[in-house]
Amino acid sequence: MGCCQSLCSDEHQPLGKDGAQPPQVTQNHRGGATTADNGGIGGGGAGGVAGGGIPSFSEFSFSDLKAATNNFSSDNIVSESGEKAPNLVYKGRLQNRRWIAVKKFTKMAWPDPKQFAEEAWGVGKFRHNRLANLIGYCCDGDERLLVAEFMPNDTLAKHLFHWENQTIEWAMRLRVGYYIAEALDYCSTEGRPLYHDLNAYRVLFDEDGDPRLSCFGLMKNSRDGKSYSTNLAYTPPEYLRNGRVTPESVTYSFGTVLLDLLSGKHIPPSHALDMIRGKNIILLMDSHLEGKFSTEEATVVVELASQCLQYEPRERPNTKDLVATLAPLQTKSDVSVNRVIESHRVVIIFIFQSVKQYDLQVPSYVMLGIKKHDEAPSTPQRPLSPLGEACSRMDLTAIHQILVMTHYRDDEGTNELSFQEWTQQMKDMLDARKRGDQAFREKDFKTAIDCYSQFIDVGTMVSPTVFGRRSLCYLLCDQPDAALRDAMQAQCVYPDWPTAFYMQSVALAKLNMNTDAADMLNEASQLEEKRQRGGGK
Repeated sequence: MGCCQSLCSDEHQPLGKDGAQPPQVTQNHRGGATTADNGGIGGGGAGGVAGGGIPSFSEFSFSDLKAATNNFSSDNIVSESGEKAPNLVYKGRLQNRRWIAVKKFTKMAWPDPKQFAEEAWGVGKFRHNRLANLIGYCCDGDERLLVAEFMPNDTLAKHLFHWENQTIEWAMRLRVGYYIAEALDYCSTEGRPLYHDLNAYRVLFDEDGDPRLSCFGLMKNSRDGKSYSTNLAYTPPEYLRNGRVTPESVTYSFGTVLLDLLSGKHIPPSHALDMIRGKNIILLMDSHLEGKFSTEEATVVVELASQCLQYEPRERPNTKDLVATLAPLQTKSDVSVNRVIESHRVVIIFIFQSVKQYDLQVPSYVMLGIKKHDEAPSTPQRPLSPLGEACSRMDLTAIHQILVMTHYRDDEGTNELSFQEWTQQMKDMLDARKRGDQAFREKDFKTAIDCYSQFIDVGTMVSPTVFGRRSLCYLLCDQPDAALRDAMQAQCVYPDWPTAFYMQSVALAKLNMNTDAADMLNEASQLEEKRQRGGGK
């Protein structure tokens, strides 16, 4: 098993504006996403694709999202504030193996289901590679949830304020500002100029390390009426006066993001403006950059931030001005490409002149200092069994229920004991397994690990089921390495046992070895197919 990383890029093309009213949605309470008849979005539900690989917008059932997030497990929370956030965001995985981000609102955040659905459809029609696009929603009883593309590489706030290995280099900060300006300009051009509470937590990084603007901020106010969750010191002055968000308010908030990029800190705009007026630009700059930035470029960004933070809204630039100012600063190209061009100047000089600048840029993941994530492997072509389906979406609760029901029927023939081996030690070993089984049924997974370990350590009997069960216990105790070892041991005991391969696939996925996990899932489904044809036990 190797862990090869794909370097394929998935460039999403924006769809055109669709000014039609939100289409009628058909409720589906039996599971699966439903779609509407809307040519601007495209059909296909959770499996449908619109515009460059982005799923078409659709309605999800609550049971689908519950399964995708492992029953909204606290382990799946990706909100920066963890469980303290009023509206939690969960990482999830659909049955088609697509990773998603699910925002779960409090019970009464959106009391009117029609208003929530209309807002979701309004945002869901947008498609752009500078947005973390909204791909669905759920409006089931009191439940209100939004479903978006999952961005695996954290937020701008994490990379700027809480970094561990390296800070963001200057060229990458310029790229962040430019890409977010492009996102805001796209939304404004398409008739949705208002963005609520724009800040460094709303900027996310995708599998390529490219910055994206979260779609969640495009939703209008819910019942709580709050458009800004940050400190009042960062709130646009006009919002404090009248409580309204305007396009100019969004520009003000963009100015605060520029300050974050310049300083590496969350500085109140009033303090930053005092420093700018005093021409203390160097004091404003992030010391962790260690002077590795262009003073001329920094001056341009500081001046733009100052314009965005003007007290009078009419004096602030619009989104097209933001893009026009930041575009010329995108100059960092791939050195290796430039060297090739330089060495073959006579041959390809005319070709080079026609190449767009961004085609030669250093990939964002390189500048961020992160590994490029594997593109999600495709789902096996053959239909999966219930255990296979549970493993493909890493639903540990469903896997547990299936293993309890399966009991030890797959252990037949793996042990042949003589009469002499039925000793007191054997009795103690079987008692340990019995206690482990009881703890496993009662979901006391730590006790189950201890009891199954006693059984395994004696070594008189080998049981693939015990290894499989202990593997799941380790996964539920957040020990994927140990889980993988046990699943491999189960395969050694019973080489053609599909469950051993399924458990390996889950453990590998937990270890972010997605290509290997998909390979194991395929092998397991092949073994199940073989068994159904009579080639297995």
